[in-house]
Amino acid sequence: MSNRFKPKYNIKKGDNVVVIAGDDKDLKKPRKVLSVSLENGRVVVEGVNIVTKHTKPSAQNTKGGIVKREASIHISNVMLWDAKSGSGSKVSRSRENGKLVRIAKKSGEAVK
Repeated sequence: MSNRFKPKYNIKKGDNVVVIAGDDKDLKKPRKVLSVSLENGRVVVEGVNIVTKHTKPSAQNTKGGIVKREASIHISNVMLWDAKSGSGSKVSRSRENGKLVRIAKKSGEAVK
């Protein structure tokens, strides 16, 4: 993937988000982002899109068996959580003291 058309997303690892579409949709429950894949435009969110994975026995896991874990969802299905308004919010960007700051559009406060 070339850097010329690299997508820019307002969601980063560790942010609180709400799921706005899909089976795990909940607009009032903030969840934590575990990882972001910029190439695919997908995020892994805590407790969302749980899948069962069958694992073979290995040196680390001598028993093997069935493991439940989170799978990725598309980044368009999540919205950044705005703590002041208590809901999801769109994000704008601005520069303050040479640093790029994300600002929630609902409350106008900077995202931590």
